[in-house]
Amino acid sequence: MNVIVIGGHGKIALLLARELAGRGDAVTAVVRNPDHVPDVEAAGARALVLDVENSSMEEIQEALAGQDAVVWSAGAGGGDPDRTYAVDRDAAIRTINAASAAGVGRFLTVSFARADTKYLVPLDDPFYPYMAAKIAADEHLRRSTLDWTILGPGLLTDDPASGKVRPLDEPGEGAEETSRGNVAAVISEALAVRETFGKTLNFADGDVPIRDWLRA
Repeated sequence: MNVIVIGGHGKIALLLARELAGRGDAVTAVVRNPDHVPDVEAAGARALVLDVENSSMEEIQEALAGQDAVVWSAGAGGGDPDRTYAVDRDAAIRTINAASAAGVGRFLTVSFARADTKYLVPLDDPFYPYMAAKIAADEHLRRSTLDWTILGPGLLTDDPASGKVRPLDEPGEGAEETSRGNVAAVISEALAVRETFGKTLNFADGDVPIRDWLRA
């Protein structure tokens, strides 16, 4: 499978690149900073330097041409509300549109467990821009004609992947921890699993094998 990962220098993306390359997939990692090229190449991916925040839909479409699947794992990293909206909402939406235009059927995005309007914090909460941006991008993906999957992990940690998760049917307010390794493992496993198409999958670390959960 040819897989392109947007936000290719992130911790999850680097773990994913190693996993996909290790099983023989061709991975393209999109990075904004040329200094990050050696890191993604060391993980087994081909680096593509492209600033999706400031790229047009047509430029992103060109980058996605010939790919079998897109993984959105980019983010502004918080702090600046304007940039959060520019990356986590606007660039994500352009990439969804570009995937449709490029004929890439499969689109998997990394969101978070409480990305839903029913959990939305007040407007003056510092977390509001991130939540609102992710909710908007996720809703746009749901309305698309792509074979989409939205992943909603809990609080991310750098713990090793256990290969087992706990589905979060109703994410709580507590710190439901999810290792980045498990997020990468879920992405890797879910890419070709039709049972995950058109689903939002919220999860934390747990005791259910990832393969069993995704095929249930």
